[in-house]
Amino acid sequence: MRVTEQASNYTDLDKMSVRDLLTNMNREDKNVPLAVEKCIPEIERLVEGVVERMKKGGRLFYLGAGTSGRLGILDASEIPPTYGAPADWIVGLIAGGDTAIRNAVEAAEDDVEGGWNDMKPYNLTVNDVVVGIAASGSTPYVIGAVKKARQEGLLTACITCNPDSPVAKEVDIPIVAVVGPEFVTGSTRMKAGTAQKLILNMISTSTMIRMGRVKGNKMVDMQLTNAKLVDRGTKMIMDETKIEDYEYAKSLLLTHGSVRKAVDAYFAEQK
Repeated sequence: MRVTEQASNYTDLDKMSVRDLLTNMNREDKNVPLAVEKCIPEIERLVEGVVERMKKGGRLFYLGAGTSGRLGILDASEIPPTYGAPADWIVGLIAGGDTAIRNAVEAAEDDVEGGWNDMKPYNLTVNDVVVGIAASGSTPYVIGAVKKARQEGLLTACITCNPDSPVAKEVDIPIVAVVGPEFVTGSTRMKAGTAQKLILNMISTSTMIRMGRVKGNKMVDMQLTNAKLVDRGTKMIMDETKIEDYEYAKSLLLTHGSVRKAVDAYFAEQK
């Protein structure tokens, strides 16, 4: 039996107090970072491969079904506002299309050709990278896509939580975070989903840093989509330039549209 399908280490959940439920879930969650830590060498290989190809115009594709697909879409959708990167640098696709983001689409994940068909409109090249996300490691939508992508010469990887899974056998870089049985038996939106989220954070964040989208420790290309981010950007400019006038720093930001451009423009004027 797959690890993700094994019976929970806890019984009679329906008889537990709320405190016991929360305490035991938290106890299980503590195992997740340790499982992810063991995957760092594989994650490193993937990030290096993504950065190498992205510098040549390549893109990163996430594919998954259910929770796994939603996590990929979440990670991809946060890259443009956070790092000011083009929306097509990282693309998230889910079995069943956009409808499946909020509602289950019957049998979509069982379509072995579905993942590759969903990627076709993007005119894939050998500089693109495909990461299949599947807690079970047996999702046909994901397996079919990474297998075809690998045959076409694309770099492929997977994020799964079962050892020796079918998807791991079809990719160049298998990332396998074995987090153990779920608190609620088979509910991979829990520990498996948390592990996937952590790994996706590591992949995209490291990639954006290596692509020059962070200066020091700051998101200097973030989109100014609300007052909080304008305030944050203004303070970044003040810190970088030593400007003490908040309103002046804010005007620089709003004029130039990003922290990076505002700082560059300010120092150019000082020469």
